[in-house]
Amino acid sequence: MILLILREQDSYGYQIIQRIRAMSAQQWLWSEGMLYPVLHRLEKRELIEAYWKVAESGRQRKYYRLTKRGRMELERQEQQWRVVQQTLSNLGLGKKDE
Repeated sequence: MILLILREQDSYGYQIIQRIRAMSAQQWLWSEGMLYPVLHRLEKRELIEAYWKVAESGRQRKYYRLTKRGRMELERQEQQWRVVQQTLSNLGLGKKDE
């Protein structure tokens, strides 16, 4: 999810949390304590990179962006999800009982 969000636009931590909440209809409620370890792992794997930027509020914020390696990983993961989705469909997930 984080890679998908960062593919759309560079974001800072709180913004990522809010985006996940909005896109999940408030079903996934991530905290900063859950998000930042994931961001650090993604940085370590060079899938994302961080930089400092002054936000519209005038505050300095740490933004994250997707790297080329991150885009390639996201494409790989999307392909895997298509296989999972097709397999579940083939198994009848979502079909009404006859």
